[in-house]
Amino acid sequence: MLSSSSVSDGILKFAIQYSFYSNFIIFGFGVISNALNLLVFTQLKLFRTNRCAFYITIESISNFFYQFLSISLTILTSIYGDDATGRSSIWCKLRFILGQTCALTTLYMICFTTVDQFFSTNHRFNLRQMCTLKLGRYVSSVFICFAVIHSIVRGSSYNIQPTMGCIISNRIWIRYSTFSFYPVLVGLLPIIIASSFSILAYHNVRHIVRQQLPVVRRKLDKQITTMVLMRVIAFICLVLPYITYSIYAINFPTSRSMPMAYAIGRLIQAIFTSIFIINYMINFYIFIIFSRRFRRQVKLVLVKKCCKRWTYWCCHINNRIEPDNNIKTPNSQIKCDENI
Repeated sequence: MLSSSSVSDGILKFAIQYSFYSNFIIFGFGVISNALNLLVFTQLKLFRTNRCAFYITIESISNFFYQFLSISLTILTSIYGDDATGRSSIWCKLRFILGQTCALTTLYMICFTTVDQFFSTNHRFNLRQMCTLKLGRYVSSVFICFAVIHSIVRGSSYNIQPTMGCIISNRIWIRYSTFSFYPVLVGLLPIIIASSFSILAYHNVRHIVRQQLPVVRRKLDKQITTMVLMRVIAFICLVLPYITYSIYAINFPTSRSMPMAYAIGRLIQAIFTSIFIINYMINFYIFIIFSRRFRRQVKLVLVKKCCKRWTYWCCHINNRIEPDNNIKTPNSQIKCDENI
């Protein structure tokens, strides 16, 4: 019969391997997802002055940072057997500061997107004019500053315990994390804001035909509302399991002196963390699955813009060796309708 020690070692090894492979797969898909999002929402003129596109762009940038942090922890775990937060007090604090900043930014950019879409699709003209791109930039800047300051303060409460590793040791911060941070700031508040305003925006857009708006504007509002609603549904499903586990883990940390319980805890943590991290790579795939118009826009950017520019640059480099006076400018090649 297998001893308890060998079983716990096997579970711990499986948890590390699961975390390693799942994080690398999610990282690969996430880089593609967020890169394409940035490409589409910055290259198409249709989105450049759109506030929801602005929030999605910030979300994609935040996702990039979070994913690189996540893959760094995965690489450290594969080298040292853990994420090295129990070896350095500075890294113990910094890891959580960076992670919390990116997580809060991503979660609340989703909320800002739904709130803005509700106002922009409202039948009242004064409410539609209330939210502007300038206001969106100001609100985003203020919230990112708040996220950084909050993460620094809370991240400073993490300390290294000999048998527990990098955990929150202060009772006040444990209570704050249990009753405020995870259930409210990361959980209930963004879920309520995102779900409520996305449903209200969807209700608005169903009656958008009655509004005296240009056809292009109505199509764009319908497209973004559908994309945002599907994004919110995925966000809720992916965040809830991780929040529930995090509240439990903070209040009942498992000591390494209990190998079996520690190994099972690491496996559960790896599973819930991988589910949570999907939230940082799934936005583009949701958009492209549920919006036919977005699929055409992606094709427009990749085929009619990027490919032609790359072709022009390649021809330009070749013509430096073999001069050709019949080179077309990229502007003459890129003539397409961005209002599809």
